[in-house]
Amino acid sequence: MSMSDYKEKGNIQETSFGYTLSVIGGKWKMLILYLLAENQPVRFNEMKRRIGAITYKTLSSQLKELEADGIVRRKEYPQIPPKVEYSLTEKAETLLPVLEQLCKWGETNRNSLY
Repeated sequence: MSMSDYKEKGNIQETSFGYTLSVIGGKWKMLILYLLAENQPVRFNEMKRRIGAITYKTLSSQLKELEADGIVRRKEYPQIPPKVEYSLTEKAETLLPVLEQLCKWGETNRNSLY
């Protein structure tokens, strides 16, 4: 996104940057994506256990939003007890280099004061 894109639209939510933030923004979505990128497919309870502090309701709603945005694939197996696995879509795979760069930035700047 260029600054002129923002100035022309007048509302940052209407820009490509705003769209990106709506898809991956928030406290949990990037953690979910990171977990899936490292270990897919992942079952719901395993994801909850590995993330930790997230509630079942929040995890469920975040996964539904990611699925609606075409980032996460939900596969349900017709068995008892029900088995559901989550994995990344091809669209999500295009986000991985961006997430990798964010991780590198964090690695470089984590301990710096300025």
